[in-house]
Amino acid sequence: MKSEDNTRIAKGAASAVVEPRQYLTFLLGAETYALGILQIKEIIEFSGLTTVPMMPSHIRGVINLRGAVVPVVDLQVRFGRPSAEVGKRTCIVIIEIAGVEGKQDVGVVVDQVNEVVEIPAGEIEPPPSFGNGIRADFIQGMGKMDGRFVVILGLDATLAVDELARVTDQVAETEKIAA
Repeated sequence: MKSEDNTRIAKGAASAVVEPRQYLTFLLGAETYALGILQIKEIIEFSGLTTVPMMPSHIRGVINLRGAVVPVVDLQVRFGRPSAEVGKRTCIVIIEIAGVEGKQDVGVVVDQVNEVVEIPAGEIEPPPSFGNGIRADFIQGMGKMDGRFVVILGLDATLAVDELARVTDQVAETEKIAA
């Protein structure tokens, strides 16, 4: 009986490794990207953005999200591309990332949110060392979906957490001085 239990546990552990993971897919220009849904807090309409002077070009501004200052990153600019025009399907995906000083909410501008999909671990390839027009350290992997690849973004390098924390601190300090 004990060896049957161990076999069942081993099979369960093996199936846990190949469990599909869920990703939110979205468009940037004509390309489809994905983010793991466990880091996504919410999706909001693009509005109420306040620009902050002397910030890096990829930080589009900040929003007030229930009293908290949330920096908003333009992924197109972060990837070295021109900023996309805001359309009626443009939205901000609020992501929670771990920083040096704890968790930080960050918004990313996307042209259009598509859907949540499951991509099994066996269908995710390592990031390519060339091509795609973005730095390889921004890419967590390449998910196979319906005969094509979806770029799965790695948030740590893409969003540069320390830089975003400085933006939040700078805006908060400015608000204290103004009050």
